[in-house]
Amino acid sequence: MRFLLDPEQRAFAHSLDSMLTAAGTPSVVRDWSRGEHASGRALWSRIAEAGVFALAVPEGYEGLGPRPFELVLAFVELGRHAVPGPLVETVTAAALLAELPGPAKRLLPALAAGEAMATLAWQAPYALDGDAATTRLALTPDGLHLSPGHGPVRPSLDPARRLTPLEPGGELLSPDPPTAQALAHARLATAAQALGVGLALLDRTVGYVKQRTQFGAPIGSFQAVKHRLADAKTGLEFARPLLFGAALTMAPADIAAAKVTACEAAYAAARTALQLHGAIGYTAEYDLSLWLTKARALRTAWGTPDLCRAEVLSGDRRW
Repeated sequence: MRFLLDPEQRAFAHSLDSMLTAAGTPSVVRDWSRGEHASGRALWSRIAEAGVFALAVPEGYEGLGPRPFELVLAFVELGRHAVPGPLVETVTAAALLAELPGPAKRLLPALAAGEAMATLAWQAPYALDGDAATTRLALTPDGLHLSPGHGPVRPSLDPARRLTPLEPGGELLSPDPPTAQALAHARLATAAQALGVGLALLDRTVGYVKQRTQFGAPIGSFQAVKHRLADAKTGLEFARPLLFGAALTMAPADIAAAKVTACEAAYAAARTALQLHGAIGYTAEYDLSLWLTKARALRTAWGTPDLCRAEVLSGDRRW
């Protein structure tokens, strides 16, 4: 199957790419990793003005969605530029709240407008960026709660993905929330983000091997290097149609296939980037590290590779 974007979709992706390029996201990521959120919140507002979060919010609550295909396009660009923050968690929260009755939906307009930043502890003790989020949701055996606060920040593999425990209690939004659509949005957005991360790693590595020389020649001219880059490129391009197809069907097996393929392709691109950059690729001061750690973290976020493969084999194409 061949997917071609229409002019409006291409313009949307291009505008996001241009805006994020001008924003200088590496410095924003480093600020966020230190717990300094001012530049990240400013960028968050600009992303919201572009309509990204509104894509997950129904039109009746000041949103534009649900529009999963456009959401995928947006998250590829967010991953390409390593934008920090609970991006996936915010659209997941929006998808979850949209399925709940009455009062819980009051939270949706602020999420669509970027006035609120959401995080979500999904049957787990920790939530991403609970110190920065203004809407903290905790899914427990008792139901979905609006958490009143958070505990101390814990480090993670990706310094820009700061983990916090959420305080128990708070308003009970639903004793038995429907979670299927929310999980679908989480995995789809994670897969798109991973694809963007992999594409950025590949682009940066191609640029590097053209400049670095050995034996009087750019290392990019060596056959072994070309083969590694070609393998990384093939993996990422194979993931793209699976991702677009999953956004169209929104079937669990399709989304699981897209996630495992995109995340594994990004992880392979990260390994290739690290090897071809050599020693400099291991330094935290070098911007490449911002994408390397994110590729590794996204690989297991919202479903490990083994779990996603099992869901693909189950063949469940219905909600």
